[in-house]
Amino acid sequence: MASNVNPTVRRRRLGQELRKLREQKNMTAEEVAERLLVSQSKISRLENGRRSISQRDVRDLCGVYEVEDQRVVDSLMEMARDSRQQGWWHTFGDIPYSVYIGLETDAESLRVYEPQIVTGLLQTPAYAEALVHGALPETSAAEIGKRVGVRMRRQERITDERNPLRLWVVLDEAALHRVVGSRLVMREQLEHLLALSELPHVTVQVLPFEVGAHPGLNGQYAILEFADAADSSVVYLEGVTSDLYLEKAQDVQKYAVMYEHLRAQSLNVEASRQLIDRMAKGYAE
Repeated sequence: MASNVNPTVRRRRLGQELRKLREQKNMTAEEVAERLLVSQSKISRLENGRRSISQRDVRDLCGVYEVEDQRVVDSLMEMARDSRQQGWWHTFGDIPYSVYIGLETDAESLRVYEPQIVTGLLQTPAYAEALVHGALPETSAAEIGKRVGVRMRRQERITDERNPLRLWVVLDEAALHRVVGSRLVMREQLEHLLALSELPHVTVQVLPFEVGAHPGLNGQYAILEFADAADSSVVYLEGVTSDLYLEKAQDVQKYAVMYEHLRAQSLNVEASRQLIDRMAKGYAE
């Protein structure tokens, strides 16, 4: 059904197909832009899936690439039409990381390293509210409520019985010690974290302080993987004013290797649960 189409993923797939057609013609993005009297940056944005693609764009590009198979043109036009639909997150209004949400919604598995906080998919509402308020102190109550609402909606992938997200999280021990909200909020958060870590598709490991320097010192990142072989893995790096998405195979591989080192240096699953449990009980004292 068209209503279930993920527009972010459709744009990404369509962009990949258009890039392939361009490369088959041995044309550069600059040459295509010159032919269509548009900017080179527009062609790049269309190909990386960061910009909506109209059916007219597809028609013009297929003309430049001399695509003669009408079935190919029709398929690309359908993808363009689907890519302009709105995902569930659009009902919340303007969301700064909507591209990421679209990718996460369609991902089959997600590996996350968090150096400072409990990752969003495992947060309680109270923890999430206190976190947004502390990180963005000038944000209105309405905006905080919207951000928390989006976060809770994203978490439905964790409890989706038909298609649960396979989640692996490495948390720096600092996330357990940083008191977000209050000691009561932290106790509830860590108890919630423990409960979710019992799910068969959720793995939580804690990276202890005693490890010292490690490959994750540059900050948080996530690796998204997809069931469809046509969708390459993506590394997501969150920024203050803009985010970065890495899709080149060598970049993804580098972060994947880093993640394996982080998992190897972390406490095993049972030892991680024991530490989280001790910390939760400590907040109750």
